Amino acid sequence: MNAAVISDTKTSMITLLSDLKQLTKVGLSLSVVFSSVAGYLLGVDVVNYFTLFLLALGGFFMVGASNAFNQIIEKDTDAIMQRTKNRPLPTGRMSVNFAMFIAILFTILGLAILYSINPKTALFGAVSIFLYTCAYTPLKSVTPLTVFVGAIPGAIPFMLGWVAATNNFGIEAGFLFMIQFFWQFPHFWAIGWLQDEEYKKAGFNMLPMNKKDKNAVKQIIFYTVIMILVSVAPVLKVSGDFYIHPIAAVLVALLGIYMLYFGFKLHKSETNIDARKLMLSSILYITLVPIIYVVDKFLH
Repeated sequence: MNAAVISDTKTSMITLLSDLKQLTKVGLSLSVVFSSVAGYLLGVDVVNYFTLFLLALGGFFMVGASNAFNQIIEKDTDAIMQRTKNRPLPTGRMSVNFAMFIAILFTILGLAILYSINPKTALFGAVSIFLYTCAYTPLKSVTPLTVFVGAIPGAIPFMLGWVAATNNFGIEAGFLFMIQFFWQFPHFWAIGWLQDEEYKKAGFNMLPMNKKDKNAVKQIIFYTVIMILVSVAPVLKVSGDFYIHPIAAVLVALLGIYMLYFGFKLHKSETNIDARKLMLSSILYITLVPIIYVVDKFLH
């Protein structure tokens, strides 16, 4: 009997932990933490590992809170879409009240930890969670401009690291913000292309003009070009203390051209296969570019 009770308790705990991972999107949260850490390393002269730990932990809580609030708001639409119908809230495995408790707890912990670094870092963290929860999520069912709104909180993590390192929002942080801001459009429109039927079923407007056509791909190509130009611009010494050397600029440009190649392929084929390749190449870009920046800084 005791063994059975222990087994049931263990199973329940495993299920709860799995549901919490889904609610807070741990994988996404870690990718955001990666961006923040890269931004911090670009901004410091001497790494303070305790501050770096606080930034990673605070950022993790803030993104987890945003994701939890998002799933609370979208509980009913999540139940409609194949990709999201098995999440904890639409299946009833987790109550809305408990999810709200987690979201509020993560928000408080995240803000408090980021504030301990400096107030500006906490401010930008708060702006991010507010825009994601109160603007981006509700607008998904109203206008395709939701991607523009969502790109703002989505671009904050990279520059948040710089602000945590320097306690200053200047042109350097602005450039880091713009790189990730313009990256959001080709990335999320590629996802919007792949999930178009599911999104329409849920009433979401995630493509430009809400149409899956060549005009949408032209906008993907346009924003990809802007992203590449902004990403290599620091080589011209126009971004304050944030500077990259020519070799790093070439590597970043090549990654951007690789991504642009799939944009042109999608324009020609208009197939999900090329949209998926574009999406994967965008993930490769946003993963490797910060690494190139950081390695370039510490090698020179």
